[in-house]
Amino acid sequence: MIPGKEALVGKNEPQKEKYGSFALFDIEHFLRRVLRNWYWFLLMLFFGYAVSWFYGKYYAQNIYASDLKLSISNNTASYFTPSQSINFIWGQSGNQDGIYLKKMLLSRSHNEFLVNELDLFVNYSTKGIIKSTYLDKNDSPVFLEIDRKHLQQVNYPITITPKGGNSYQISLPEEGQSNHLYSYDVEGFQNIESFGRPANKTIKVNEWYTTPNLRFKLVPNLVSPSIKFENIIVSLSTVNDAVNGIVSTVGVDFDKEISTIMIISKKGFNLNNTVNFLNKSVTELQKKRFNDKIKVDQNTEQYLKNSLGDIRRKLDSSAAYLNYLKVSEKLYDITNRDEKSLQKIKDLEARKADILSKMNSLSSIRNSVETQSFDRMISPSAAGFDDGLFTASVSELKALYLKKRELASIYTPNSEPIKEINRLISEAKANSSGSLRNVHTVYSTELNKIDQQIAEASTDLTTYPDKQRKYLDAERGYNMIEATYNSLLGRQNESQMRLATNQSDITVIDPAKNLGQGPIGPNVKGTKMMIIIGFLAFPFVLILLGSLFDSKIRNIKELVSATRIPLLGVIGNNNNENMLTVINTPKSSVAEAFRGIRANVRFLSGEDDRSKVILVTSSIGGEGKTYISINLASVLGLSDKKTILLGMDLRKPKIFGDFNIDNKLGISNYLTGETTIDQIINKTNIPNLDVATSGPIPPNPSELLMSDRNLKFIEELRKLYDFIIIDSPPVGLVADSYELMKHSDANLYVVRHEYTEKYMLKMITEKYHANEIKHLGLVYNDYIIKQGYGYGYGYGYGYGYGYGYFDEDKNYKEPLLIKIRNKIKAIFNR
Repeated sequence: MIPGKEALVGKNEPQKEKYGSFALFDIEHFLRRVLRNWYWFLLMLFFGYAVSWFYGKYYAQNIYASDLKLSISNNTASYFTPSQSINFIWGQSGNQDGIYLKKMLLSRSHNEFLVNELDLFVNYSTKGIIKSTYLDKNDSPVFLEIDRKHLQQVNYPITITPKGGNSYQISLPEEGQSNHLYSYDVEGFQNIESFGRPANKTIKVNEWYTTPNLRFKLVPNLVSPSIKFENIIVSLSTVNDAVNGIVSTVGVDFDKEISTIMIISKKGFNLNNTVNFLNKSVTELQKKRFNDKIKVDQNTEQYLKNSLGDIRRKLDSSAAYLNYLKVSEKLYDITNRDEKSLQKIKDLEARKADILSKMNSLSSIRNSVETQSFDRMISPSAAGFDDGLFTASVSELKALYLKKRELASIYTPNSEPIKEINRLISEAKANSSGSLRNVHTVYSTELNKIDQQIAEASTDLTTYPDKQRKYLDAERGYNMIEATYNSLLGRQNESQMRLATNQSDITVIDPAKNLGQGPIGPNVKGTKMMIIIGFLAFPFVLILLGSLFDSKIRNIKELVSATRIPLLGVIGNNNNENMLTVINTPKSSVAEAFRGIRANVRFLSGEDDRSKVILVTSSIGGEGKTYISINLASVLGLSDKKTILLGMDLRKPKIFGDFNIDNKLGISNYLTGETTIDQIINKTNIPNLDVATSGPIPPNPSELLMSDRNLKFIEELRKLYDFIIIDSPPVGLVADSYELMKHSDANLYVVRHEYTEKYMLKMITEKYHANEIKHLGLVYNDYIIKQGYGYGYGYGYGYGYGYGYFDEDKNYKEPLLIKIRNKIKAIFNR
């Protein structure tokens, strides 16, 4: 049976819509293309590995991280009982000091101090052939010390090259010098007159190097670096950029189990740099914290001392008045005293006296904030509260006022820097005032509650005589002053104890160390893998896109499945200079394929008792219908069948060239009545093969081909020949062939491998399944076998290269993949 013929059995209407519809994506063809282009993947793998290696060695900048652990001892937690603690009243946690320290570590004031103290605006690096490496300051043999009074150019690389001894060559870039320079004194930019590029110069250690845009000297590093560098590149940055760069790389967190343990981390391009910064940052914070605490505690102790003096005088006066009443009014004792009510009033008034004393301290703190008298600031503990956020905001406010005084000497009141510093001061003021208002609100609420309780307890005293009430009022006044005095005295003792035992409440548990920690980023391995995958994906994506947008016929199995038209044979690529493959190379695989088509054509029509008219057409030109026609006619002629080849593609004559026939007279002349049949029939080298060429191109080819004279012409030839091969026009361009198909016994539709578009087959397929065209078969042309063996259909093309059966086998070289496959098979078959 003809291949594909079985698919025609049981045709029904629902299936008809599927005919001519090809799959959007041919996975089999896609995988073949991937395997066929394996060398591109190998090449991309090589390039990907090379680029990833280059990235890891010369481009990727490793990011390191170190951390430091410290403990915060909150001594103020023991100063007050829970009922007296504002934190307790608010229901807050006791780690306010930790929050304060976190804000301080990330504050601009603290980091700006470190930048200026440690010259962190000076950045060190070294450059190899390709890659630059960031260095810690101590990795350099010399430090660059700038003249802060001189304007400096920032972001301007200065190359320092050792020249032996204490000499170093200073090299500046060929271009890039600017007259927009930075002042480290005022932290702002100023313009100077334009100048030419400063020349390179060799200087000695401690010798000043001066240009219009730079002034610095080199100071020797007392610790000799372990690694010698060929060059040191130094670049200056603004203080603001240095501070922002530090804050963005510092992280502060608290231990999950113990909230008073703080973990400070820093990221950077140099591990030593992160270690040195963390240790120095915490050391400076300890000093500042200690000095601030001593100052505040001293102020608090003096404030409490002065307050005790005032209260002492009031207490002495109250005691003298109470004694006067006892002596003058003889009120040594009061009969029937309600001691229980009096004791309750005494306790309530003692609490009231304590709150009033704390509110006075609160007023002193508020006054210090509002008048900017930070040097006279007392401890919040004197006012009975301990709020780390308030402490942080006051510290920030103090630094902002100092900064504003510096800027005020340079900028006008309406300048942007002054406006910005005023905005920051307003925010800090709002934070501190908010904290104080909250405390005052709590105290006022508590005070109102106590006054109400005292009023309720005092109702029973109205029953006493005037003299006795007078004495009781004097006694209550004395008790209240005494309670205030005792409260202040207790807080003074606590303040004095803190002064005597004062020490930093920050204890370093684990200092930052260089333990050879590996980089935390970037993910070099992951990036390398992504680079390699990206290179490998490039040809894969190109092949995928090519397959998705490819509309050409490339798969025989898909062709048969989509069209359900019988496949008569597969013709290989023509390597000859002309179309006479069967005549010139009769033992070739292509010639054998044409013999297979000859054998299969008879199945298209079961009538063997009449001459066969075989029409050959295609979708468009270039698909090989003329080539198929010539060689099919040649095969029939060589098999002792009287055959004639008719060139009925009147618009584009071709046949005459290969047979060396004159095309002056041909079918077009006969159809117009100019010649007879005998005049247009030409003999060939094959005795049983004649050729009738197209002749001159007529103005009305369609009318001629569909004329009665043409039909009579074919019927006349049936009497003279066993087979008539018609090379007809392409059906995708003109409709001539459809009319001729009605009078032919077999119709061959040529599809060219990787040339014919899929959509071109839709019309012929629909007509075939609508029974408008009968006896139709496909011929797959120009198929190149790359596997080294038959395609699997066995339709007369290729019994297997390399077996010595065909002429081309003598030049056959087995593909590498086939060699590998055969060797594997040989191993398993042993």
